[in-house]
Parts: sequence; structure tokens; C-alpha cells
Amino acid sequence: MLMPILAVVGGLALLVWSADRFIDGAAATARFAGMPPLLIGMVIIGFGTSAPEMVVSAFASVQGNPNLALGNGYGSNIANIALILGLTALLSPIAVHSQILRKELPLLTVFTFLAGYQLLDGQITRAEAVVLLIVFFAMMGWSVMQGIRQRGDTLGNDMEHELESEPAMTLGKAIFWLLLGLVLLIVSSRVLVWGAVDIASALGVSDLIIGLTVVAIGTSLPELASSIIAVRKNEHDLALGNVIGSNMFNTLAVVGIAGAIHPMSFSPEVLTRDWVVMAGLTLSLFILGYGFRGKGRINRIEGGLLVAVFAGYTTWLIYGVIATQA
Repeated sequence: MLMPILAVVGGLALLVWSADRFIDGAAATARFAGMPPLLIGMVIIGFGTSAPEMVVSAFASVQGNPNLALGNGYGSNIANIALILGLTALLSPIAVHSQILRKELPLLTVFTFLAGYQLLDGQITRAEAVVLLIVFFAMMGWSVMQGIRQRGDTLGNDMEHELESEPAMTLGKAIFWLLLGLVLLIVSSRVLVWGAVDIASALGVSDLIIGLTVVAIGTSLPELASSIIAVRKNEHDLALGNVIGSNMFNTLAVVGIAGAIHPMSFSPEVLTRDWVVMAGLTLSLFILGYGFRGKGRINRIEGGLLVAVFAGYTTWLIYGVIATQA
């Protein structure tokens, strides 16, 4: 069992590093192409921070482990809101100024309930996965339009400051890191999936649980790093935008790609436990971030509650595993 553990640890470390290189290369390449900062933040960075979940879930489905892919997608959403935003808000309360984010919050809520509707029959068919991908591409088109029309939005200003703080990169170097990051993402994802599946088999734990915990937290590390860095620079909209964008990608693209490759059948707990927690957290994020009586804000107390929810959910999963093996 030593080799699978080393594969998971090493795979996650390489996955996080390669995702960071991929994002840097993609963002720099987009700047050379003349793409506005807001569009880079909404599309390029959003895609890059979700690339680990996408590649891991695709490989899991190709290898016949779609539940690992589903657990990775939903588990990452839970970790993004409860763990990442919770920890970030504990460090510095998050204030929401961007009008684009106020538009994205209800969209994310709608997408979450679309996912719940698809779970009602205990499976995600290829047709349902295609629906998710169609909605995803429609959302991407909307994001492009928003990036073009609302260049003065505070999210775009945060993104411009972030890009200006990065070391200058030539076009050749940007393309090099883009391609190398992508190759290493693929390699590390394959190693990670192999190790995770072997650990699940050795422990008698379902692929779903491994996906919801170890793999989900690991693939969410890029969002954690980028969100903490953003709030330390007082770029609150960027910190929240990272999470909202990542959760949209996870709900639509990650699950959609995995389901298109291999239809999924799963236990009722996915709907009654995992989706319920994900939906509850998404609704709470909508209420806190939208700011019905003014600007949205996640304070330290609310951040602490989010972290407590994540700890309680993880404990629930571990207790379930112990109970089934007793």
C-alpha cells in the first residue's frame, strides 16, 4: 500500500505545481493575444484552477471509476465554499463589490439545482452529461460577453492588479509553461487516480468517498492558494470569483465530461448527503455574497461557521466508513 500512498501524495503535489504553471502560462499567453484582464480572470484563470478536477475526473471515467469523478466534482465544490472561503474569511473578511459576481451567484445556485434534478433517478446518463456541457458552453459565452462589456468592473481591476504583479514573461516562455503545465497535469492526474483507486480497494472504501475527501481537497489546493493571496492583496472580488468560477466549472464541465465518457450510477447518499450539503453551502454563499441589503460580505464568524460545516461533513463521511466496516 506504500506505492499507492506515494502516488497520491506525489501526484497531488505535482498536480498543484503543474496547475500553477499552466495558469501562469495561459494568462501570459492571453495577455499577449490582447485579451482584457476581466476576460482572463473569468475564462482563463477559471479554466486553469479547475483543470486539475477536469483532468482527474476524465481519467477516472476513462479507467471505469466514474464515482471517483463525481466525488471529485462535488467534493471540490464543498471544499471550495466551506474550507477555502471559510479559511480565507477567517484571515480577512471578504467584501463583494463586483456586479458580475452578483450575477454569477444566482447562476451557480441554478446550476446546483439542475445537478440535483439529474441525481433524482440515481444516475447521470450521457444525454444528461451533454446537457451539462451545453449549459457550460452557454455560460462560457455569457462570461465572454460580460468580460467584453464590463471592463470597468472591480473584478477586472483586481485581475489587472494581479497580472501586473506577476513577473514579466516572454511569449515563448509563456507558451512553454502552458504546454509543460498541461503535460504534467495529465501525467500527475493519471498517477493520482491510480493511487486513489488502489487505496480505496485496499481499505474497502468506495471510490466516491476517496473522491469526496482526499482527491477533492487536493485538487482544490490551487483555489486555496489563489484566494488567500488575493485577500492578502485586498483583492476580495478575485478571491470570491475564483471559488464561484471553479464551482461552476466543477458542476457543469467536470461532471459533464466524466458522464459523457462513462455514464454514472451511484448510491442514494450522493443526493441525500453530498448534494444536500453542496446545495446548502451554495445557497448560503448566495445569501452572504449577494448582499440583499447592501454589499455582500463574509465576516470572520461566518467564515468560522463554514469551516465548522466542512469539519462536520468530513466527520460524517469518516463515521460512515467506520460504521460500514464495523
